[in-house]
Amino acid sequence: MERAVIDTNVLVSALISHNGNPAHILDMISDGSLTPVYCLRIIGEYTQVLSRPHFRFSRSLIIKTLDLFNLYGIAVNPQKSDFFMIDESDRIFYDTAIEGAAILITGNLRHYPVEPFIVNPAEFLRGVI
Repeated sequence: MERAVIDTNVLVSALISHNGNPAHILDMISDGSLTPVYCLRIIGEYTQVLSRPHFRFSRSLIIKTLDLFNLYGIAVNPQKSDFFMIDESDRIFYDTAIEGAAILITGNLRHYPVEPFIVNPAEFLRGVI
């Protein structure tokens, strides 16, 4: 079974549009064909971002979404890398993918180093389906 770290922008996109590639990735977690890898800092970021008023996500939807990670995911405690990052807030996703031997799925490829394990949602789905 494939392991993946889901960047926050992919999670937000999945909840905004139920028909796109990010939503399909979230469905893969629900059906057990994708194992999310996360750490407590990532869950904290998910909670903070999904709770922003302008998204208007219901509390029950946020809880249901985060429960997917708790129920089907693997929690890791990543070591901080010293690799140069364009956006330091993205480091936790990179480090978690390294620690969890997982693919990193992001909508912001330009924020990360060019690595074969870092892909956007469409690239991920082309490799899986």
